[in-house]
Amino acid sequence: MKESAILVTGGAGYIGSHTVRMLAEDAGRKVIVLDNLVYGHSESLVSPGVTLVRGDVGDRVAVDAIFEAYAIEAVVHFAAYCYVGESVTDPLKYYRNNTAAPLTVLEAMQCHGCDKFIFSSTCATYGNPVTLPLSENHPQDPINPYGRSKLMLEQILRDCERAFGLRSVWLRYFNASGCSPDGLIGEDHDPETHLIPLVLMAIKGERENIKVFGTDYPTPDGTCIRDYIHVLDLGRAHVMALDYLEKGGATVACNLGTGKGVSVKEIIAIAEELTGGKVPVEFVERREGDPPELVADPRFARAKLGWEAEYKDVREIVRTAWKWLSGPRGGRY
Repeated sequence: MKESAILVTGGAGYIGSHTVRMLAEDAGRKVIVLDNLVYGHSESLVSPGVTLVRGDVGDRVAVDAIFEAYAIEAVVHFAAYCYVGESVTDPLKYYRNNTAAPLTVLEAMQCHGCDKFIFSSTCATYGNPVTLPLSENHPQDPINPYGRSKLMLEQILRDCERAFGLRSVWLRYFNASGCSPDGLIGEDHDPETHLIPLVLMAIKGERENIKVFGTDYPTPDGTCIRDYIHVLDLGRAHVMALDYLEKGGATVACNLGTGKGVSVKEIIAIAEELTGGKVPVEFVERREGDPPELVADPRFARAKLGWEAEYKDVREIVRTAWKWLSGPRGGRY
């Protein structure tokens, strides 16, 4: 008899590796990670018993081999490119990887009778906010190929539910941030584009400065406001989404955020306060496509999954990021 397992695509990446650790250590699940390691890191898979298969989600031979070797109960899908600017200059790369490649996994699921799929989606599917905070009923009108590539897969998943009974949870993240509090795994992007690690890297002298894009937004201090959600809260949401589907839950979309916005200048001030360092800042013109404010309405995730953010103080989020970046593994930057 084949061993039961959860397949996690892109599980060696930032959010994926934290979720894999939760699935393996806290939930006691057998986890198979499929990752091509283009952006992921094998050393981030720190839990014993996790099996890494190096390969692409669009490789039918590799995907079928996993389903033949294990009784895959559900798929947690992280594998995607996520650089908004790059998606504008190279849209086909994003549509091929984020929209077309996952079809291979969905075909294998249909063939092998696996009916549960948890999708790492994004608030970028909403586009520019019409009302705030953003609820799941907000119109979806993405303004870049990255957001459109994720929205297309949401629509495909809905069609798969109608066609062959696939049930899925679409988790629309706001600003993923923070690191494992024990400093064992963290945020290791190349290139790094997230504000919190960029600010901390500047404090460490690993960057000349950080650029603040726009100081004339209609916000209290003129800089953009975002909803920062800790990576462990995101990981918990995936585990809870799995529980929801295993109990017979129907397809649903949930926003993942704290419901509280923090400005760019506030993040800089908090980082300086916590570290005692100084952030060298260059104020520049607004960046095209940056909405003034993006904040989640997370109430539906609480009602449907029983989930809410535990890291509601952004200071604690920054503190965990600093611990990682100051440690021996964060020093790879």
